[in-house]
Amino acid sequence: MSSPAESSPAESRPAAEWTIRALMEWTEKHFLQRGIESPRLEAQLLLAHALGCKKTELYTRWNEPIIEEKRTRFRELIKRRLDGCPVQYLLGEREFFLLMLDVTPAVLIPRPETEVLVTEALALLKALPTARVLDIGTGSGAIALALAHRAKAALVTAIDISADALEVAKRNAVKHGLAERVRFLQGDLLAPVAGESFEIIVSNPPYVTSAEFAALPPHVRDFEPRLALEAGPDGFAIYDRLIPSAALQLVPGGTLLLEIGSTQEEGVRERLVAAGLEVGATIRDGRHPRVMSGRRAR
Repeated sequence: MSSPAESSPAESRPAAEWTIRALMEWTEKHFLQRGIESPRLEAQLLLAHALGCKKTELYTRWNEPIIEEKRTRFRELIKRRLDGCPVQYLLGEREFFLLMLDVTPAVLIPRPETEVLVTEALALLKALPTARVLDIGTGSGAIALALAHRAKAALVTAIDISADALEVAKRNAVKHGLAERVRFLQGDLLAPVAGESFEIIVSNPPYVTSAEFAALPPHVRDFEPRLALEAGPDGFAIYDRLIPSAALQLVPGGTLLLEIGSTQEEGVRERLVAAGLEVGATIRDGRHPRVMSGRRAR
């Protein structure tokens, strides 16, 4: 049988037989054969996107024939997915902390693990509702916008070195009615806020070593921005610059919260101590260390 991704469905069956059910069943089977991790879910997401409908509507329209124009669009999406493009880029969005965010290849796709960092920051904000919060390396704006959305009185600033990433972040801020709540600045680490102080500084910086980057799955290595992932031979290139600078711009009693790689707990701890910060308990995501904190003495 010809595939809806590889040639015209009309070559193998009448067009009227290419129903939502037929497309779904073929695509799920083909994705499974090609090693796609979640074949059924991705088939659903891509077909709903091609049809311009919600995923749940697929089942209420199960036997509906799909016109050639929509099948062509679906074929193109399948081909790009099988070429390695992450499904989030094909859909143009990713949910993070209950916010649906636009994502493009200019930004790292937000990961569920990073929600641990947001949760820790929100816990601090309960006692500091009007705190000045700085998000370094904001990318899509995921962390900054999640914090602004939940902590209504917080004063949030978000920095990224990439102008293209900031455009995505600003678009997401407008999308969720947060454009007046978050200040976006372009620059390297804390340079755009020199002379300012913050109660909370958060960051999910690049921390993948050069060797780890080379070994990443192709859908990550070849599609997501290297600038947001790789951090030199030992993975500490950004921490080495970020931690000392952040320590100087925390108010007395202020806290730096960092996402870390699974092997970086001791290295980050050493750097926090060297910067004069009091190291808090490491927050784990299952078995892996995920978030570390450093507090400036009062």
